[in-house]
Amino acid sequence: MKDSFRYNFGLRFLKLINVYYMVVPFIVAWYYFYNDRMATHYYWKGNVVIIAICTFLYCVLGKTYDAFLISHYKLFDVVSSQSVAIVITDLVMYAIMFLLSKGAPNPLPMLLVLAVQISLSIIWTSLSQSMYFKWFPAKKSIIVYDQREGMEELIQEYGLSKKFDVVKTLSVDECLSDLSVINDVEIVFLSGVHSHERNIIMKECLYEDKMIYMIPRVGDVIMSGARSVHMFHLPMMSVCRYAPGPVFVIAKRLFDIVASLIALILTSPVFLVTAIAIKAHDKGPVFYKQERLTKKGKRFMIHKFRSMRVDAEKDGVARLSTGDNDDRITPVGRVIRKCRIDELPQLIDILAGNLSVVGPRPERPEIAEEYTKEMPEFQLRLQAKAGLTGYAQVYGKYNTTPYDKLQMDLMYIAHPSLVEDLRICFATIKILFVPESTEGISEDQTNALK
Repeated sequence: MKDSFRYNFGLRFLKLINVYYMVVPFIVAWYYFYNDRMATHYYWKGNVVIIAICTFLYCVLGKTYDAFLISHYKLFDVVSSQSVAIVITDLVMYAIMFLLSKGAPNPLPMLLVLAVQISLSIIWTSLSQSMYFKWFPAKKSIIVYDQREGMEELIQEYGLSKKFDVVKTLSVDECLSDLSVINDVEIVFLSGVHSHERNIIMKECLYEDKMIYMIPRVGDVIMSGARSVHMFHLPMMSVCRYAPGPVFVIAKRLFDIVASLIALILTSPVFLVTAIAIKAHDKGPVFYKQERLTKKGKRFMIHKFRSMRVDAEKDGVARLSTGDNDDRITPVGRVIRKCRIDELPQLIDILAGNLSVVGPRPERPEIAEEYTKEMPEFQLRLQAKAGLTGYAQVYGKYNTTPYDKLQMDLMYIAHPSLVEDLRICFATIKILFVPESTEGISEDQTNALK
């Protein structure tokens, strides 16, 4: 209890310092430059409201982009997350000041504020991570695996060896034969362990007050959306297919229409420039159409800006992109793929009702068929309408395995919510600046499951 209190208090203390350092530069610019230039001079009540809006925005966006998870991410990842949150917050605050001013406010002070905030973010993250790992040394951990190995490599790859000191890696059979192995550690990782064996280990961990990190299986994700009911004087769990209420369906469709219309208007100059560049390069068609699957297996034609050669699939075989190693991608295509501009025409598909803004990404029928042969649960993604962005796109990568993408999509389907849709929309902004999210897959994975 004492360690838990110290841990939570320490984290909150560091987060408060971060919020303070991010908001103070804006407060200085507001008081010494912008306030006197508003159409109406603001006194203390108005100033408090402006500062509160700035603070609230940064806190919400920071949480959305995992900007405070100093123990989970490397310095660059934390700073980049905070930078995205800071940029959006400053843009919103500048837009508010633009509406409150007689003319357009001078943007230079806000650019200076942004530079100071990012500098402070780097300093805060560096010092906070140093303090955190000094306060809370790496905890002794063991990894118990069944069908999924490689957890120890992931811990090293993501720089989490300072948080988890892996003292042993063993199979589930080895663990079950001697459950006392968990007595000398603080954390137990369960990787791909079946429910029966996992439940035995989890109960023992709870008896011994050990923290558990578990990679779920598809059944676990489905159960996460179960509804608690009481029948026959017994606790029961009710599970059914994706069936959101009419209010949610109507609200989601209205959001799709409004969001896609606004996005089309704002990006119309980008549409024009991209179309000219593609046409000028090889005189081929500007758009690329491809058959995809959406809700209940319905087929539709998705539209993208063409980023590959016209004869990219002249042999008729469906292949996923291998990223920078794919020689089918044109020079213009490399640029628009990096910036995700090739996806913009899908806004038209959203207006047409074939796509939603948020949902599982639509897969090609040929590739979906291959995945389903090896993994029948893959068809469960088709419970909801496909989307331009989704849970798997925000939290996974292009080359994340189909099984893991399925689990992430099912996590979204299990908890339909407009709030979750908005959170994913905001989180999507961050992945535009993350190179890993556009990585390709290796040549030997283009026609097979990983």
